[in-house]
Order: sequence, then C-alpha cells, then structure tokens
Amino acid sequence: MKVILKRTVADLGESGQVVSVKPGYARNYLLPQGLAYEASEANLKRIEEEQKAAEERAKRDYLEGRRRAAQLEGTSLTFSERASEEGRLFGSVSASDIVDRLNAIAVDFEVERRQLLLEEPLKEIGVHFVTLRLLKDVETEVEVRIEPEEG
Repeated sequence: MKVILKRTVADLGESGQVVSVKPGYARNYLLPQGLAYEASEANLKRIEEEQKAAEERAKRDYLEGRRRAAQLEGTSLTFSERASEEGRLFGSVSASDIVDRLNAIAVDFEVERRQLLLEEPLKEIGVHFVTLRLLKDVETEVEVRIEPEEG
C-alpha cells in the first residue's frame, strides 16, 4: 500500500515522501497516528503543490536572509566597559547587549537573541567576531570591539 508521510518517520522516510508499506502497518499505525495519509491521485497532486509552495517559500526566505546578512556585513559595534589592568572586564558584554545594540542601528528587521551564536559572554578587552545565524544556511559575522572605559 502506498502512503504519503505527513511527518518524518524513522527508518521509513521524510515528510512528503511517498512510500510503500504493508497494508496492516498503514491501517493500524501510520494512518491512525496521523503520520501519513493514503496516496490517492488527489493527495498526490496536493502534496506536489505543497512541495512547490514550500520550495518557493524556502527560496524567498533564503533571499531575504541573504539581504539581511548583506545589511549586517561589515558592522562593527563598540562597547566601553570597566576593565582591570590585564584587560579583563569587571562585568561582561552579553548576547543581549549585542542584540540590543544591533537592533538600535539602522536595520529594517529585528535581530533575535537566539540568532546570535555566542556560547559565553565576552569578558576581555579587544576585538571579537560574533556569528549571527539568520537562517539555517545564512550566517554573517559582526565585529564587537570592547574598549576600556576612560576615567
């Protein structure tokens, strides 16, 4: 029996894929659990249209991500923080600080905290490069300069 998977099923296939399974497996597990639906002509046509729409949406999203990355490319943020003589900050520059500063500059979209790939807050004077993942396959780097506070 042929079915179309609604979701990815381990050892069977990906979402949207047409697979052949035994009728009992389809009737007793896949269909009642909402993991698949029967591969009729109407359903095959519908899944084809959904896949085309998803591809177009993915292409549009990718282009929008590239546009956003281009806006952020070459961006340099400067923070003045209190620091010891050795260059260690008394506080730190966190991901939230960086995101707030990025959103304050003139970009036409909102940068979210989860897009910033920063494992630990920055705690030293100097130049740091922080990666922003705008989409799954669109990343850009932002330069973060931390200078000692005067006075």
